Amino acid sequence: MPDMDDQVYQPEADTFLLLRAAEREVRPHDRVLEVGTGSGRVAAGLTKAADSVVATDINPYAVLAARSCGVETVRCDLAAGLAGPFDLIVFNPPYLPTSPEERIDDWLEYALDGGPDGRWVIERFIRDLGRILSPYGRVLLLVSTLTGLDAVREIFAAHGFVSFIVDEEPLEGERLYVLRATRDFCRINATG
Repeated sequence: MPDMDDQVYQPEADTFLLLRAAEREVRPHDRVLEVGTGSGRVAAGLTKAADSVVATDINPYAVLAARSCGVETVRCDLAAGLAGPFDLIVFNPPYLPTSPEERIDDWLEYALDGGPDGRWVIERFIRDLGRILSPYGRVLLLVSTLTGLDAVREIFAAHGFVSFIVDEEPLEGERLYVLRATRDFCRINATG
């Protein structure tokens, strides 16, 4: 049986950047969802500030790690099976562009592999937001320059969301951003 620490994404600069943005964004009456919780560090950091916090992860080791931090955690793919609505959804997605020959075929890969352009999981996540996000809910999504900031913002826009940068941090070889997205009510009202 593999060691849990080898199978769970451990907190790094991206984790702390997302946590910092989420701590500024969370409101006392929020129902919060962290998708792909990994170690559970972000969700655990929000439990005292929000009305309720639930997390998901596809990785069974990550589910155990988050639960050991006191986080209510559901094992599922992204938010599959959850009903919502959630007022704040946070996600540090797998965003590394990964070719098939680079895949490592273990549970940690789910935290890293963003598909050929780094946006495969991000696109799936954004497509499902309308189902689980409250009408005036907010989304915080961590994005890297490796993934393409403008391309991710275009995906949000194509699905009826407006997004902007709320925090950023340089890293060796990339720059990390936290995007805040909400429903684009101007666009919704104009079309229908």
